[in-house]
Amino acid sequence: MLKGKHIILGITGSIAAYKAAYIIRGLVKKGAEVQVVITPSGKEFITPITLSALSSNPVISDFFSNRDGTWHSHVDLGLWADAMLVAPATASTIGKMANGIADNMLVTTYLSCKAPVFVAPAMDLDMFAHPTTQQNLERLRSFGNQIIEPATGELASHLVGKGRMEEPDKIIAVLEDFFERGTLLKGRKVLITAGPTYEKIDPVRFIGNYSSGKMGFALAEACAVSGAEVALVTGPVSLQIHHPNIRRVDVESAAEMHQACQEIFPTVDAAILCAAVADYRLDNPAKEKIKREKSGDLLLHLIPNPDIAASLGKVKKDNQVLVGFALETNDEFQHAAEKMERKNLDFIVLNSLRDTGAGFRCNTNKVSILMKNGERTDYPLKSKQEVADDIVKQLGSILNARI
Repeated sequence: MLKGKHIILGITGSIAAYKAAYIIRGLVKKGAEVQVVITPSGKEFITPITLSALSSNPVISDFFSNRDGTWHSHVDLGLWADAMLVAPATASTIGKMANGIADNMLVTTYLSCKAPVFVAPAMDLDMFAHPTTQQNLERLRSFGNQIIEPATGELASHLVGKGRMEEPDKIIAVLEDFFERGTLLKGRKVLITAGPTYEKIDPVRFIGNYSSGKMGFALAEACAVSGAEVALVTGPVSLQIHHPNIRRVDVESAAEMHQACQEIFPTVDAAILCAAVADYRLDNPAKEKIKREKSGDLLLHLIPNPDIAASLGKVKKDNQVLVGFALETNDEFQHAAEKMERKNLDFIVLNSLRDTGAGFRCNTNKVSILMKNGERTDYPLKSKQEVADDIVKQLGSILNARI
């Protein structure tokens, strides 16, 4: 999967810079072409001569290599690359990447890179755990960058904790898996719903829920990375999409989401219904703001919203895959299995509000996947990006088995 790929390897000033030599050797052995971009402090830990010998390319560190007017184009590098890997990534460089501080060739190249970016942090345990570092890493994730989590072990300080850069073979495996996933849904079209729906009470008030849309957006990105053309129908959220293969359709109410899904579903190979759709809406929302002083007690008459999953399940073709979500608080597996059967889903993703770190407003999730044939897979607590990858792998295996 790495043969012929162009990889930018960014190296920063960390004791873990010695591992970059093993990363280069591993990538080259697998057929990749590697271009090293190193920060000035990175050269204090490993020499450009070593890196150039291993990569068979001159190492880039400065904007200007000579005093003859020649310079290194970060724009050309960004267009050349199939992926950029920053390993090791110090807290300083992570902060610069997260905030666009382009004061060296590495960060400037990162800001110009159109290819996927992978970041392998390396630092002492307290630096890694600091809220600033965690906020910067979360910001990088929100940009679509993939963070290769550091391992727990003995650090340069001789303390033991999380912050040790992941081993070179595991980092290379992440890149291989990424490029392999790029073919999983190649040529497929996928509909995804995300976020909450808002049901108007009057022009300034609504009934809603706590959904942030993070799980649905992670699924959209994972499907797009896997080669799919994605239609993302989303309720009101502040999240942004990053992959060019995602077409975003913004809606507000359950009725609007239902209409959009009805139009798109016949054109896709699969649908993943992740949105937290309101079950009810007002039968007659007020056209003007309701005044408490004039209205007194407020009674709302609610009527059922259309059931998007059930309506799509009724028209689902044999070659289409329909995936649903179940967020439960009790008798989770029974309710999820009944919902899967009732709505004609191929599989359902279950999470429980009783699990810490799962559900609304979290960056993590803990799910079980229940199949129509009774099979069940339970997953540990993971980031929502990792959960999305698990779901997409399951979807890809079903679609590819039907070819």
